[in-house]
Amino acid sequence: MAAVGTLRQKKGWRLTRIAVGLAALGLAAYVGGFFLFTAELDRTPPAEIAAADGIVALTGGPDRITAAYRLLEQGKGKRLLITGVHPDVSARSLKEIVPGEALKFDCCVDVGHMAENTIGNADETAEWVRRRDYRSIILVTSTYHLPRAKLELQRAMPDVEIRPFPVFQDTLHLDGWWAYPGTTRLLVSEYTKYLLTLTYGRQSSMPS
Repeated sequence: MAAVGTLRQKKGWRLTRIAVGLAALGLAAYVGGFFLFTAELDRTPPAEIAAADGIVALTGGPDRITAAYRLLEQGKGKRLLITGVHPDVSARSLKEIVPGEALKFDCCVDVGHMAENTIGNADETAEWVRRRDYRSIILVTSTYHLPRAKLELQRAMPDVEIRPFPVFQDTLHLDGWWAYPGTTRLLVSEYTKYLLTLTYGRQSSMPS
């Protein structure tokens, strides 16, 4: 009986070592992927971007809306969709955010109130693109959010060309992020969400 107990104990230790080894490998892969994720984020906006059929701004800060509207003024798209706007926020209040007299806002800006997250943004955008028969869009969102947002939009409308346009906040420190706890937490959270996005099967978040 003692021999049997010893064998079981050895087997238990072996399984424990395997589990610890796999956990260590998983952690190493996560950390390595995180460093690669942060290294590949855009640090500067593109010097030039080709015009597309439409422009889409994902809500999450006034800088995104301002950047998208400037692209609209430059003729980079026929119309602008601002997706994920809170139901209590009116088009008039959004118009006050954009620079200048906002001459193109009333004629060429659509405001989407249905989306509550990035999946919803993708679904709302896909419906907008389908209605207007667009074949290309410029996607405007924060640089750290672009990888996940582009992936979701590509899944929602695989036949549409998506041209990313990154937006930058003064509070986001991509270079030397490890010295800024707020930036580090944001990047770790976004990287984790990106990994989850890579692994799950897509489901619509919009009402049927």
